[in-house]
Amino acid sequence: MLKDRLALNVSAVEELNKFFQSNENEMVNEVLRVVEKYGTPEEINHMAREAKKLPNLLARLKNMDSPYLKDLEWLTVMRDKGAFVSISEYRRNVLGPKADAMGFNDGKAVTLEISALQYFPWLIEEAKQAIDKKEIMPGRYIRVRKMKEQESDNGDILAVAAAMQIIGASYVETLETKGTDGSNVHLGGPDTITGYFGGIGQPNEHVLMWADELLYYYTNYGINEVLNINPGTVLVGYMLYRLGIDIKFKISVFMGNDNPYSVLWTMLMARLFAREDGTTPLIGFNLSNSVDNKTIEWSAKARTAFGFENNIRIEHHITECYRHIVRQPYNRRNELIEIAAKVPNISAKHEGGDPTDEVTQEHTSTILDYFRDKSEIEASGDMGHLLGNYLYKHAAVNKTAKALTENGLSFIGAKKLHRR
Repeated sequence: MLKDRLALNVSAVEELNKFFQSNENEMVNEVLRVVEKYGTPEEINHMAREAKKLPNLLARLKNMDSPYLKDLEWLTVMRDKGAFVSISEYRRNVLGPKADAMGFNDGKAVTLEISALQYFPWLIEEAKQAIDKKEIMPGRYIRVRKMKEQESDNGDILAVAAAMQIIGASYVETLETKGTDGSNVHLGGPDTITGYFGGIGQPNEHVLMWADELLYYYTNYGINEVLNINPGTVLVGYMLYRLGIDIKFKISVFMGNDNPYSVLWTMLMARLFAREDGTTPLIGFNLSNSVDNKTIEWSAKARTAFGFENNIRIEHHITECYRHIVRQPYNRRNELIEIAAKVPNISAKHEGGDPTDEVTQEHTSTILDYFRDKSEIEASGDMGHLLGNYLYKHAAVNKTAKALTENGLSFIGAKKLHRR
């Protein structure tokens, strides 16, 4: 049969092992040198576990007299007293009495995702609104704020890390070692947009710098899940995990995986570098905005074939920033309802408000706001506008939760806030 010609040569794996284990392989040796700065994989994981412990995060905030500590205490009290709507109550609010008789397939529950949570106070404002309006808090948060700015802002980086544990949500940070830091000679402002055609990029030594930055935030803050935008850093992420370092990453929409064959290419490497238990650090796979449901279905079949169905979440944009990223109106909610009934372990990512809501705002959401300094935003008087943009994203999350519920489909919100 013609397909027989596609069978891979077993000796190729032996050649790969020989290449990666060679003492003369400088690419591997340089990665190992980065790792050795922080210790053995076991020592690195221990430091990360200690840094991530909630009491330790809170103690660090207390020691720096962070104003965010009282907000975290409030959030904990609200959680413990059951101030947030339960899943059963939410379903009754949407469906009425028939909700109690309906069956919901939790095995295909859609993770509600929001991007980007730039500032910790936004989470508190979101939580207050969720309590007041009996809304759902997302189960997954993406951050794109500059890492060093987070560190220097009253412990913002610590507060978000603590909050995620308090509410029972996962989150992703975006490291700074990427082409937009000035390292990619093609990129400037919008006037150099053609430089993005090859991706944001992480040129030259930036793959090693990315690994170094990842291990710094992993060991100092317990941050173990970051955005990945480049094939080189994806490969190094696989290598770090294979070495025994318990980091995770999600592939960004900026990588441009827009067909099932590109997804297959990425998962092939994930399978090659999987640990003996079959797990991989690739925890989320954000497909291109242009994909259709057939691509998602085919990608999911490849994911299942490699044993990654429970490991790798397929993340799909339902809404996008209104400006500077996609043609509008952009709203994929109806397609989500169709695919959610077929494909497990997917998330509905909301990077903008619904287009019908966006057009009513004085300052519509834009991807370019992610790259602004907090000081400049405050000086311009735009912080209120950006908070408004974020809350419209939250509204889009809840429109998706409502649509899923109306169609008898389950969702995953913040697990410790919304009881069954």
